Amino acid sequence: MSDSEASMEARILQAVKLTLANVIKDTATPHGMRHPLSDGTIQDLRQCLALISARERELAQAAGKAADEKPHYADEPARGDTVVHFYRKKPTGEET
Repeated sequence: MSDSEASMEARILQAVKLTLANVIKDTATPHGMRHPLSDGTIQDLRQCLALISARERELAQAAGKAADEKPHYADEPARGDTVVHFYRKKPTGEET
């Protein structure tokens, strides 16, 4: 699969996922009220979202992206993996 095909598929998956999420939000009911969607439809929505997520992971792996890669702001400072050790100051008069 070429990069443009993978990119188009990723865009389609993103659009479908956002649309399904909006349908879920728009039909959400307060706690205790019966949901307007049937239990079968709710399960189908969950399965669709799970399939979309699985395919997005496959595309990310094929593109060589890390599985745990998360979006970040362009102006966000780079995260340093520097370990900082903190030492407790010993009170004076205490032996080492």
